[in-house]
Amino acid sequence: MRLRTGASAIFGALLAAQSASGLQLDLQSPQSIKTAARTAADGMMAFYPGNLTNGIPGLFGDPYYWWEAGAAFGALIDYWYYTGDTSYNEVTTQAMLFQVGDNQNYEPTNQSKSLGNDDQAFWGIAAMSAAEVAFPNPPPDKPQWLALAQAVFNRQQPRWNTDSCAGGLKWQIFSFNNGYTYRNSISNGCFFNLAARLGAYTHNTTYLDWAEKTWDWVANPSISLINENYQVFDGTDDVKNCTSLNHVQWSYNSGVFLLGAATMYNQTTGAKQELWKQRTQSLLDASQVFFSRGSNIMTEVACEPSGNCNVDQRSFKAYLGRWMAATTKVAPFTHDQIMPLLATSAQAAALSCSGGAAGTTCGMRWTTGSWDGQTGVGEQMSALEVMQSNLIDTVSGPVSQGGGGISKGDVSAGTGATVQGPVERITTADKAGAGILTALVLVGVLGGTWWLVR
Repeated sequence: MRLRTGASAIFGALLAAQSASGLQLDLQSPQSIKTAARTAADGMMAFYPGNLTNGIPGLFGDPYYWWEAGAAFGALIDYWYYTGDTSYNEVTTQAMLFQVGDNQNYEPTNQSKSLGNDDQAFWGIAAMSAAEVAFPNPPPDKPQWLALAQAVFNRQQPRWNTDSCAGGLKWQIFSFNNGYTYRNSISNGCFFNLAARLGAYTHNTTYLDWAEKTWDWVANPSISLINENYQVFDGTDDVKNCTSLNHVQWSYNSGVFLLGAATMYNQTTGAKQELWKQRTQSLLDASQVFFSRGSNIMTEVACEPSGNCNVDQRSFKAYLGRWMAATTKVAPFTHDQIMPLLATSAQAAALSCSGGAAGTTCGMRWTTGSWDGQTGVGEQMSALEVMQSNLIDTVSGPVSQGGGGISKGDVSAGTGATVQGPVERITTADKAGAGILTALVLVGVLGGTWWLVR
């Protein structure tokens, strides 16, 4: 890894603070958490060639899909928010702006083989986070964080499809793409999450209306991507009018709906607020499946115990940790239930960061008490997010327009028109989406359950 100017001495000092038994993490010391987070962030960015000679900003390269890069830069936005360390701000801004695509809506044509609704949304959500935490604005002649988040919403809202299943977003965009008939929770969950947060930031209730509409669809008993026990299942298929389910539960699906529901609680009043409070609490209770019994350490239960998590899945715990921490700010009643889970998981993650030549490489399994021999962007990002999330009580909550927000919006972003400021209703230019291919998928049947492998 080529360190940024002035970082070498800091990095050397951080390495000196570590031991072969893993990162030394004292959750009572904000500085200890910041030191451990910096080491995990450095470890993640050791995989990043984008700021090297001939590197492409924003891309980690094989085997990492484009979406995970957006997630990683979202983690670095969080890193600045929690620590105040600006070391990675420049490279993060460069990456976030380089990947916007020709129409500044995170639909770059050179990512045509790996761009679905969920992939695009992870970049839009990173931009949303940048707006919410008042991450330094891009240059004035570049697209702004809020406008980029709005652009992703504007591209996805017209893709709401009622041809079958009475609504929802498809995973893929075009009929000639494999996976086009699959309607997964993460695509709809990201749309729900983004809409709720845009509504909170802009005070435009149209976004909140779309968030509520999305929830009503995924939780409808005829769809049941979220069932009566608030378990969040992976997806369904419109070939059968969404009457069959892939019952696999992933941590990031639970997390993405949790923060969205918590934001809706924050933005409503009266009986509706009580309803969103109940939904938020029920999602949080159901997320206990991702914390091992006895130790309450975060675990990717669908693949981690069997050791067959793929590259994507190795990063999922990062998002559950990220969104659980953010939930405590907008729904404070969750704080005392969430923070102990983040604390035990952070301590376990720190112990897993004991591999590699420096003795600080982070692993996948946090329940082993040591490094499990696995390494990668997802492993580093997950450890980073769960550790730095323990600083949530030291930072302020999300800002908004008129409430500390500094990012400029454009309600027509990504559609070809430009309108600054709020409007009563949001419109989008077309319903086709960009002419881009998306990721190939393999869909099979195992034990009566639909499994989706990327």
